[in-house]
Amino acid sequence: QLQFVESGGDLVHTGESLRVSCVASGSRLEYYAIGWFRQAPGKGREGISCISPSGSGTTYEDSVKGRFTISRDNAKNTVYLQMNSLKPEDTAAYYCAAVRFTSCTDSTYDVLRTNSWGQGTQVTVSS
Repeated sequence: QLQFVESGGDLVHTGESLRVSCVASGSRLEYYAIGWFRQAPGKGREGISCISPSGSGTTYEDSVKGRFTISRDNAKNTVYLQMNSLKPEDTAAYYCAAVRFTSCTDSTYDVLRTNSWGQGTQVTVSS
């Protein structure tokens, strides 16, 4: 079972930047494509970005494209999400999960059965 621990969330102001991280355990991260998801209060969980196992391929939803950057360090079993120009609508709990990379390209975000959701990390953007 692949498990994740997310961290780095904080309270920031509009326009500021933040980097969140997720560390994997249970398997070597290099075998998996990873997606970042978020869940705002009262809403369902949505996928926003993915990265291929080697890091050579990335995808982004229009809502974060040009502002967020996904990256990974397989030696550290860690995936990052650099978030710039944050907006109040980015306020959410952020999670990562192992996904099928091809599902990210059509925004279906198929999460692997081996994935176990972490607690998430809260990002709050004040106006």
